[in-house]
Amino acid sequence: MKRYSISTIGYAITYACFLIACCTFLPSALPAQNIIDEWNTVKVPAAPELKPVTIDAKTTALLMLDFNKQTCNAERRPRCIASIPGVKKLLAFARTKGASVVYSLSPGAASADIAQELAPRADEPVVTSGPDKFLGTDLEKILRGKGIKTVIVVGTAAHGAVLYTASGAALRGFSVVVPVDGMSAEDPYAEQYVAWNLVNAPRVSNQTTLSKMDLIR
Repeated sequence: MKRYSISTIGYAITYACFLIACCTFLPSALPAQNIIDEWNTVKVPAAPELKPVTIDAKTTALLMLDFNKQTCNAERRPRCIASIPGVKKLLAFARTKGASVVYSLSPGAASADIAQELAPRADEPVVTSGPDKFLGTDLEKILRGKGIKTVIVVGTAAHGAVLYTASGAALRGFSVVVPVDGMSAEDPYAEQYVAWNLVNAPRVSNQTTLSKMDLIR
């Protein structure tokens, strides 16, 4: 039988105790490893730059997303109601310049549910879908058929229809303009993270410009 010296045995016991101590106390010494633990320490990034945009009306479509009463109302999204006067001016401007206009509805809504100030004309297409208005609709076919290269996206909710339809358009190769005063949500935070996402998300950011309605010409 192999014999060990007392010093060797003592060293082995000391080392084993050290390993146990590390396993016991090390995890609690590590910094938080998930965003929920770090939530209150996250620094808000600088606001994205809003840029003026000059568009070619012949190859541009204004996407009017979910301005129907089920999603745009004073009880659920008063910020959507507040955006209507500005959107109305942008809509009139787009029509005057000859840009295409395409509407969307949330599931279960009808064209008659769209805010009266923003009502579609008979020749303006209307599609119905969830957050991504390309999903299960002819939206891409409509835009390609009109020779559209740029879409201006306004509507509600910012974190729903605006985010996913703008991203979907960008991923399909369209240039995307999002006027931040034309998108709305239940609270400002949702609009804030959508604005950040659109100009930081891979591939989407390369195709997207944040602007304001009065900066579009």
